[in-house]
Amino acid sequence: MERQATIKDIARALKISTSTVSRALRNTYDVKPETRKSVLKLAEQLNYQPNQLALHLLKKQTHTIGVIVPNLDYVIATMVKGIDEVALEAGYTVMVCQSNESYGREIVNTKRLMDSLVDGLIVSLSGETAAVDHFKKVQEKKKPMVVFDRVTPDIIAPSVRLDNEEAGYLATKHLIEQGYTKIACLTGPKNLNISNKRLEGYMKALKEADMKIDQDMIVYCDFNQDYAYFATKELLNMKRRPDAIFAISDKKAMGAMLAIKEKKLNMPNDIGLVGFNNDPATALVTPSISSIEMPAFELGKMAAKIFIEMMNSETNITVREEVLKPRLIIRESSQRLPLAGKA
Repeated sequence: MERQATIKDIARALKISTSTVSRALRNTYDVKPETRKSVLKLAEQLNYQPNQLALHLLKKQTHTIGVIVPNLDYVIATMVKGIDEVALEAGYTVMVCQSNESYGREIVNTKRLMDSLVDGLIVSLSGETAAVDHFKKVQEKKKPMVVFDRVTPDIIAPSVRLDNEEAGYLATKHLIEQGYTKIACLTGPKNLNISNKRLEGYMKALKEADMKIDQDMIVYCDFNQDYAYFATKELLNMKRRPDAIFAISDKKAMGAMLAIKEKKLNMPNDIGLVGFNNDPATALVTPSISSIEMPAFELGKMAAKIFIEMMNSETNITVREEVLKPRLIIRESSQRLPLAGKA
């Protein structure tokens, strides 16, 4: 591999100091025109390329954004695409790390990204994260941070999220309007804000319809298809089994569907099902699964725009919250009755 030419090589060949070469390349006023001309000519002949990392460090910026996500499933990968599009347009590179829902791995990823001299972080929390000291250490170094999708009040930073309570409310209200009366909820870990908010929306719709909130119908489990499958099997074996299920992710909805089919129950007649995220697979299975759609790409773009705004701001931006609205996509798994306004 051919060695990259350096400032020292140019200085040695022209018998001048490296500082003179550096000033000539930067076109400063204190270098003679003939010296500058010689430096630029030789630099071109040697195909000299400036050390971008050194230049960035001089400016105390590397134009690199560290992104930490719990996984790269369809919806989060779409958010990351949104981040990357805005970052690319602004001249930034994105480094993405997955925590795989592990708190320990999230801590390791944070350290590795900071060791890689990223300018700051855009973060979505793991399912296990209960303490955020590792992120607070980043903020103590005056590094910009934006929290997206899975947010927490424990991190004082700009955030971008979906209105998860409204989403849970829309899904549950739809099931109620379709005539379901015993609606279960496959929710997520208790420490995760998005789980709690989607559950609050579920309970809000039940209360509004004067329906009892049965704790036996609420199952806490990880964002995992297998967990949801076994949790649904237990629900369906109850003496008073549910006639509908709201799953707070499409992975959970897929697991629930497997258990429902194994029980030979018909959707939507025997039981209804609504998922969350509108993964493309929900439209391909039979029956197709109703799901909450979030503007994932726009959410990612918004997170990146705020980050870059923080990088270019002379003031410390800490209080800013962007909340995007969900949309319910109704499909075969939950539609017993004609939609309002349709025959």
